[in-house]
Amino acid sequence: MNLLRRTVLAGAIAATFAGPAAFAGQAEDGVKRLAIQISDNDPATFNKALNVATNFARGMSDSGDFYEIEIVTFNAGLHMLRADTSPVLERIASISESIPEVTFSACGNTIAGMTRNEGAAPPITEHAGVVTAGVVRLMELDDEGYFIIRP
Repeated sequence: MNLLRRTVLAGAIAATFAGPAAFAGQAEDGVKRLAIQISDNDPATFNKALNVATNFARGMSDSGDFYEIEIVTFNAGLHMLRADTSPVLERIASISESIPEVTFSACGNTIAGMTRNEGAAPPITEHAGVVTAGVVRLMELDDEGYFIIRP
């Protein structure tokens, strides 16, 4: 058997026995995990992301499943978490208060860039945490088994 066939066969066998934990968004602990990437300064896109998060949360709750959702913003998407200019702050607050399994993360690198450009740090909503780097955070979430989408 040639090397290519052995490699394909080994991969197929590994996938067969890996079980559900091998698939994104599923973990051995039974928690379904979803990460949503926001990198555009577009309220319509952000509202789509919030709709996805609330619909996913409702579906998981209705079926009795445990879940975690993290919305990660970076680049221009960080504007959606700005306390001084975001047009979606009320909805972020409402979701944060009613669905504690949904968290919001703001990119520290983007905040640093905005601080340099504006001369002061942009105010970020109290409902968001700051991570070192948005893309790095998405990679960490991927490593933790999160299914990552970009609306």
